Amino acid sequence: MIDQELSKEERILRIMRRVLTDVARETFTRPGHQHPLSDKTIDGMREALGLIAAREHELAEAAGRPSQARPRYRYEEPAGDSVVVPIDISALRGNGDKKGGSEH
Repeated sequence: MIDQELSKEERILRIMRRVLTDVARETFTRPGHQHPLSDKTIDGMREALGLIAAREHELAEAAGRPSQARPRYRYEEPAGDSVVVPIDISALRGNGDKKGGSEH
């Protein structure tokens, strides 16, 4: 959706969501290492993102454009008619070397 079609509140929420997710992504810490943000700050970010998502949903419904987007985990099947097809890299290279498979 184009930003001009959104209300000022919706634009603010979109930017705040983007900033908070960027902070989370940029401060990612590998397991076993100390995170630069306190647990209180991380919990606050989670709560803020939850409130932002709820308000964005309310505003979209009030404007007559309910969201069909739903969060999903990477391992979940895509919703709708989408199909993921695995590609054999060796077949693309044309050398016919297939690892772990049989020739067709």
